[in-house]
Amino acid sequence: MTTTEPLKVIEADGAVNGHDSGLSAAELLHCYRTMLLVRAFDAICLKLQRAGRIGFSIPNEGVEATQVGAASALRKTDWIFPSYRDFGMALYHGVPAVEMMHNMFGNARDGAKGRQMPVHFSFERPIHFVSISSPIGTHVPQAVGAAYAARQRGEDTVVLTSFGEGGTSSLGFHSGLNFAGVWKAPVVFLCQNNGWAISCSAEEQTASESFAIKGEAYGVPNVVVDGNDLLAVRKVALEAVERARSGEGPTLIEAKTFRMGGHSTSDDPKKYVPAEQIELWRKRDPITRFEKFLTAAKLLAPGRAEALRREVEEDVTAAVREAEKVGPPGLETIFSDVYAELPVHVRKQGEQLFDLGRRRGDAHAGDGKFPL
Repeated sequence: MTTTEPLKVIEADGAVNGHDSGLSAAELLHCYRTMLLVRAFDAICLKLQRAGRIGFSIPNEGVEATQVGAASALRKTDWIFPSYRDFGMALYHGVPAVEMMHNMFGNARDGAKGRQMPVHFSFERPIHFVSISSPIGTHVPQAVGAAYAARQRGEDTVVLTSFGEGGTSSLGFHSGLNFAGVWKAPVVFLCQNNGWAISCSAEEQTASESFAIKGEAYGVPNVVVDGNDLLAVRKVALEAVERARSGEGPTLIEAKTFRMGGHSTSDDPKKYVPAEQIELWRKRDPITRFEKFLTAAKLLAPGRAEALRREVEEDVTAAVREAEKVGPPGLETIFSDVYAELPVHVRKQGEQLFDLGRRRGDAHAGDGKFPL
């Protein structure tokens, strides 16, 4: 059943009116700390990029509750096919900030060996976090295929795929929903409606009454949720995950939220986002809202919030220091993980490259600049 009025759990004063999230006090505090960690990681990466120490980043300020709330509904055995604005999903499930920071620097400890852009994380553990792709929507049908394959193998795995409202204009979105609806694939589609697809407003993206309603054309149940309400996002995500795991098929969730920064560090939102719109959404800050809930529930002692902020900032700062000490990927990584057996002609090219490196000075995988 579709509703364009977003589901809400946490009231303005922090009350939840009897709602039980199913999370312990420790788990609720973990959600809160993860949101703080996302914001600290985001703020420090922006400073690093502006200082020329990394090439690129994607702002997450304002969308933390959607990421963390959805991630909290998943098991470690599930799979995530993320968008590039999903730092919180990896951090919630225990990916260390330093592992993400290695990717931001593209150094020798980067899991992608410097082959990907910054922010394009990929992790096999502690949860299956599939490599982020820059092309919009291409990961959506991939997620459906992975979900269908898991069911064919007899697993009870659920796949969550996340994308912005701009992603609903991609072919991958429509292909993915169509196949998922036909196959009843165990996949959860999470549309993070954050207001802007780069400089294109949500109103310019669709004439539909919501993005969630698009699921009806493909036989996919759908729901609209307040994306700045972590507990509301968790509620609908948990229901969708349980539905998928029990064999009832996919769900399309539209989480209404707002990114308070640019599309990327290459973007200036002041050129297209009205200042009053940003100010309106700052008053709806998801972290402040969750703080009110924790305080009302007597789970956040006075001064604890500020102590946690300092703690996560120190964690991210330490991650930067460690990642900066690591050198660039070696030349040999150009050829690793590509062929089971290196072809003769490629081996010859590699030997010529290594010889050139010895004679001219050791080359590395780039100077950190990004062309956009």
